[in-house]
Amino acid sequence: MAEIGKDIARARQLLMEGHLVAIPTETVYGLAANALNEKAVLEIFKAKNRPHFDPLIVHVASIEQATTLATSFPQEAKALAKKFWPGPLTLLLPKKEIVPDLVTSGLNTVGIRCPDHTTTLQLLQSLPFPLAAPSANPFGYVSPTTPQHVNEQLGDKVAYIVDGGECSVGIESTIVGFEPAPTVYRLGGLALEILEPVSGPLHVQLHSTSNPHAPGQLLSHYAPHKKIVLGTRTQLLEHTHANAGAIVFEHILTGIPATHQIILSASGNLEEAAQHLFAALRALDKAPVDYILAEVVPDTGIGRAINDRLRRAATLQN
Repeated sequence: MAEIGKDIARARQLLMEGHLVAIPTETVYGLAANALNEKAVLEIFKAKNRPHFDPLIVHVASIEQATTLATSFPQEAKALAKKFWPGPLTLLLPKKEIVPDLVTSGLNTVGIRCPDHTTTLQLLQSLPFPLAAPSANPFGYVSPTTPQHVNEQLGDKVAYIVDGGECSVGIESTIVGFEPAPTVYRLGGLALEILEPVSGPLHVQLHSTSNPHAPGQLLSHYAPHKKIVLGTRTQLLEHTHANAGAIVFEHILTGIPATHQIILSASGNLEEAAQHLFAALRALDKAPVDYILAEVVPDTGIGRAINDRLRRAATLQN
């Protein structure tokens, strides 16, 4: 198991030496390495068992640092960065040669974001390079939102876990590209309704069976080991059983022990539901249940991103 602590100087030294360090962000915990060091980046893919065709996101301390990695910064991208960075927004920009092809899976664009987490911003500001940092979990599994989640899955593969507490957003960043037009490639912590007043109309292109344009586009992803049955409350009532577990939005289901159910938000708050989603999937994956029922939430705002994660978690399991 890895050591968990708050020593930014130690994390910095380990990253300078080419090691892997788990870092907190407002979305999920990331598995970080020097984004400009191909050998260090390769260790990310090895630790996660991540296919090389799935690109990584590069984390920067500022818009100014982002401009050192991109050959151009479209006006719509600049407007979004000024409004929402630091924050759960990744921009796909044409990359400079300084960014290794391994980071971008050979694509000519690189995903860049500035995370909204004080500890990690301090770390980024102290480093002479940006950090490649996909979620700190085995590829395809549920993303981690606490240091303990990282330790359970990758504790023997990271040099240090920076303790930043529980992630405040709880699901990954929204990814927006700009060629040929502003397009959302992954739903995430910023809803379309919030982005479009700044970006203008956004196309949505979410899925790819292989060779994705951006991280998190594969049809099967974010999945626990147990089978997930996804549906509305009415649909799920047909599948209730004493041996089932359930992730519900506001109210528990009849026919399943209350101890095997997790309410995402008793007040019906979608942001709270997003924050608790991945922890709920992990908890029920370890619980003594045979399968997991998952209730779709209202498909509006960040609810779209919650439903997107649930659909991918359930894909290929049914």
